[in-house]
Amino acid sequence: MEPLKNPEMIQTQPPSTAKTIVAIDDHEMILSGIANLLRQKHPEATVEVAQTRRAGEQLIASLKPDLAVVDLAIPEQTGDKASAENGVMLLESLMQQYPLLNIAVLSANAAPLIRLKPQIDNHEAGFTVSDKGWTATEILKKVDIALDGGRYLPREMKLGLELKPEWLELLRLAFQESLTDKMIAKRMSISEKTVQNYFHKVQDVLEVYPEEGQNLRIQTGIKAREAGLID
Repeated sequence: MEPLKNPEMIQTQPPSTAKTIVAIDDHEMILSGIANLLRQKHPEATVEVAQTRRAGEQLIASLKPDLAVVDLAIPEQTGDKASAENGVMLLESLMQQYPLLNIAVLSANAAPLIRLKPQIDNHEAGFTVSDKGWTATEILKKVDIALDGGRYLPREMKLGLELKPEWLELLRLAFQESLTDKMIAKRMSISEKTVQNYFHKVQDVLEVYPEEGQNLRIQTGIKAREAGLID
């Protein structure tokens, strides 16, 4: 029988501090560049990549990473057209399923994030937003803030518009699906009068008011797109 070892002589391995990072972007060259930057900055980290929303969801479910670096304009699956709607849906799902997942958004147009303002405000982990036009140094700085559990939002998001979910659904049905008030009422299970009331409230938030010679509904759509509320 082997003699018992002195507990003080037993060497224990320190817990691993290596991070796992998932980067999601549909442009292969940009994705490769992001992944290389992350590997250079964090050589001990495992960096995996995906080019679609579905692939990103599967990778994150499998790896349970410490950080997700996400572009907004991505396709749902290979062969589909990229859209900010997919990025917004992905982020909403990630924040619901993984409240402790650090997220760094890297996008040429972050305006659609205004739709997720309440969820972002309530997210427990790190969340930062960077512009693809920034320098690599500045982008990496914001990514590291997210990885450390910190937060950085553009000024316009801090001031951000506060729209109720039903108002956003109204805008989507009206300007992305081109539905009439009658069909919007049917889809949302509300009256046409309520549809009109929602429009008045949205127009007030967007500061769209009647002007001679202008179509109020068209102006609402233009303002909503400028604010990133619809694609």
